Amino acid sequence: MVALQILDIRDFMNKLLCSETFDNFLLQEAFISGCVNYHIEGSLNREFYSQEELETDSLSDTGFIPFGKIRTQCFHLIKGKHTPLQFKFVFLLSPSNLKKTLLQTHSIFTETDISAMFLNLKYQNGTLMATTGISYRIFTADKGLDHEWDALVTRFFKNHMISFEKV
Repeated sequence: MVALQILDIRDFMNKLLCSETFDNFLLQEAFISGCVNYHIEGSLNREFYSQEELETDSLSDTGFIPFGKIRTQCFHLIKGKHTPLQFKFVFLLSPSNLKKTLLQTHSIFTETDISAMFLNLKYQNGTLMATTGISYRIFTADKGLDHEWDALVTRFFKNHMISFEKV
């Protein structure tokens, strides 16, 4: 696990809510606290979509909604003249990106060994933090994949010119 403090919150929020930067992550949940509290459960309601939409939008292999499909709604909940009191977004790698990540990192783990690879964003008291994590379905003392995931997220932030410092 790595904890990264986001240094330019305004720029980060623009990338999060007004660009496609995070659109390929799956949204497990979001919590936004402003004048009222909003809790978004990212579980995909398959009944909402036609079978064709599920296949066309690559939704058939996941249980959660891609952030890009709900980003605009999140933007509308956060925008305004007041800064939210706090918010939290829990992102997951999609099954296809999990598979690519395991191949790219030459991991000893398989897709069935991993429940999820997380990227958590939490804003509170004027500070925005990003933390990484992996949930395993098996017991392991091997932290190699955790370190690879930390490095990939750090590289993702650098590639998207997101300024941060490790905490």
